[in-house]
Amino acid sequence: MEPDAKLDPITETALRSLKEIDIPQPISWMPQTWGWAVLAVILVGAILLGALLLYRRWRKNAYRREALRLLEEIAVDFRNAQTREATVARLGELLKRTALAAWPREMTAAMSGAEWVNFIRSHQSSQFGRALDDYLNDGEYRSTAALNADTANELISDTRRWIERHHVSA
Repeated sequence: MEPDAKLDPITETALRSLKEIDIPQPISWMPQTWGWAVLAVILVGAILLGALLLYRRWRKNAYRREALRLLEEIAVDFRNAQTREATVARLGELLKRTALAAWPREMTAAMSGAEWVNFIRSHQSSQFGRALDDYLNDGEYRSTAALNADTANELISDTRRWIERHHVSA
C-alpha cells in the first residue's frame, strides 16, 4: 500500500467540483389544510362531550352506588340469625329511600301495599325473583323465623338486581 497515492487528474478535478448537499427543511407536523384542523377540533369536542355525558351519568347514579353500599351492610346483618329480625325493616327502608332518590317525592312517598308493589314491578328492567315479591307483598310484617339463609340470600340478590337495573324515565 502506498502512503502517498496520487489520484489521476480527472478524479482530482471531480472531487474539487463537489459541493455540499442542501438538506431540505424538516416536514411540519401541522396539517397542510384547514380540513384537518377542523376535524381535530371536532374530534376533541366530541371526546370532551362524551366525557361530560359519562360524568353526568356517573353523578346521576350516585344514589345507586350508595344504595348498593348500604345493601352490603344489610346483607351482613341479614345472614346473621340474631340480627335478621331487625334487618328486615331496614331492607324495606332501603327500597323506599332508593325510590325517593330516583323519582319525585310526591310520586313515591305515600305509596304502600299493592300500589308500592306495582310501582316496584313497573320500574324494573327484568323480572325479579319470588323472594322480593313475597317480601314486598307482606313479608316485612311477618315473622322472620321462616326466613332461612337461602331465602335471605335470594332476597338480597333480588334487591341488588332491582337497585342496579330499575328504569327511571327521563
